[in-house]
Amino acid sequence: MNYNLNIQTEEPAKKKSNLATVKSLVAHMVEEKKILLAASLAMIVSAALTLISPILIGYTVDHYVQTRQYHGILVFSGILLVVYILTMITGYVQSKLMGTVGQRMLFTLRNAVFTKLQELPVDFFNQNRAGDLISRINNDTDKINQFFSQSLMQFLRFILIMIGAGIFLVSINPELGVASLLPAVAIWIFTKTISPWVKRKNALNLKSTGNLSSEIQESLNNFKVIVAFNRRDYFRERFNEANNENYQTAVSAGLANNLLMPVYSFFSNIGQLVVLTFGIYLIAVGSFSIGLLISFLAYINSFYNPLRQLAALWANFQVALAGWDRISQILALKSNLETLPQPLAVTGEKPLLSFQNVSFSYPNGKEVLHNISFNLERGKTYAFVGPTGGGKTTTASLIARLYDPSEGTVWLDGRDIRTYSPEDRVKKIGFILQEPFLFSGTVRDNMLYGNEEFRNCTDEELNGLLHSTGLEALLQRFDNGLDTKTDTIGEGISLGQKQLIAFMRAVLRKPDLLILDEATANIDTVTEQLLEEILQKLPEKTTKVIIAHRLNTIENADEIYFINSGEVVRAGSLSDAMNMLLHGKRES
Repeated sequence: MNYNLNIQTEEPAKKKSNLATVKSLVAHMVEEKKILLAASLAMIVSAALTLISPILIGYTVDHYVQTRQYHGILVFSGILLVVYILTMITGYVQSKLMGTVGQRMLFTLRNAVFTKLQELPVDFFNQNRAGDLISRINNDTDKINQFFSQSLMQFLRFILIMIGAGIFLVSINPELGVASLLPAVAIWIFTKTISPWVKRKNALNLKSTGNLSSEIQESLNNFKVIVAFNRRDYFRERFNEANNENYQTAVSAGLANNLLMPVYSFFSNIGQLVVLTFGIYLIAVGSFSIGLLISFLAYINSFYNPLRQLAALWANFQVALAGWDRISQILALKSNLETLPQPLAVTGEKPLLSFQNVSFSYPNGKEVLHNISFNLERGKTYAFVGPTGGGKTTTASLIARLYDPSEGTVWLDGRDIRTYSPEDRVKKIGFILQEPFLFSGTVRDNMLYGNEEFRNCTDEELNGLLHSTGLEALLQRFDNGLDTKTDTIGEGISLGQKQLIAFMRAVLRKPDLLILDEATANIDTVTEQLLEEILQKLPEKTTKVIIAHRLNTIENADEIYFINSGEVVRAGSLSDAMNMLLHGKRES
């Protein structure tokens, strides 16, 4: 059964509290407990040393500066110097440890996202743009890394300093302390109010960055087509739209992120003004000393200056949370191609593959196949014909379980195909795609991709195997044989050669069922005849399914199925199939 796997249609920054988001993010940091503990200890020591300094300065002023006891001034100056040096050392240790944590977390997150993507079905990649997924792996994870490696401990340290400074302020003089902290209440209310809005703006910016990445990737991947049709203007307009959207969301996010700083500065100045005015009054009435006022002003700076820094860090925090929301959307997904429990052993002769009342529709799309049933017997060759868009490749994809039916069941060797593990299924079914994909490497690497049986064989053993299967002649189409270089975009190698590699890759596995989806579309007739001879050398039990528009490739098929308008029916003879293709008739 199919369900929606489109993560790009989800609302950015859903109604999920920052606390809930942080908890889900921290769950991925379990292995960093020891380092986080050490960094936290360094941070606490650094914060404590920072808080000691003002009281030492105030004490020195009251007891030594005003009485002109220079020895005491020198002693306390030395103590302050030691405090400052220790503060610097603990700050360095904290930064180094958190930098390591941030990089490891970046590594772990990217691995987790990439591993999750490998678990998801083809359906997911049909519904989501590759550029956006790349942006989530590269850009969004880096935003989280920047926060953890550069901002997190500063964030916590500033909070500790603020709490400590607040305690000192209230303990030195409760009335003056409470009065000086009242502006902070207004800051808290303001921050609480606008945080969801800031997070939403950053989420929209991250999403637009993903869209921009998608447009760039699409343009580069299709550049040959763009040049061939002289449509640079079309893709330029598309890029300008995506770039303009990214610019607008970036400006909007920047304004949201920078809004906190001036507001925090304003209330900080109000707090200092309260202390200065009230403090001078207390000195005038004789209930306060100059040294205590100096300490008080220092603690007010220790309370409100971190708030200014927190304004910038809070923006980074919102960006990191927005990035984590986008990443967690992927990590929370589950494949809709679950493996069912294996049934009891099947008795009696069964068709190799059977469709029973199968219907299929793509998410948010029309029904492609409707209540179809047919059997594929062992050792026979079947041809699927029909107009473009009729459902041939979709039927083949259901056979290979790239998708699951919306209704009905596909049976493989007498078992529900969903009960086979992916490893067992691909051993039984080979699929030569219409657009074969090659990995960067050599012909040898691509030929043996996913083939555990021959992965470690020597070149001599592989050449012997190619000779016995008739594939040796195909290898002669490559200048450097097994060592011919390949890459993902196919530069230096023709589309026909790519199909030959895909053909050799599938045939070497000797599957029970081999699907050829337009596998000879870009191959000359001589090579096509050679491929036909190679197919004849496959084990007699191998069932072959051929999808082709060129009717000469299916003339030797044992049975022909005509697929169109959601139906799969026997076409009878080759002439009947030609008549159906020409006139669009559906006969049984």
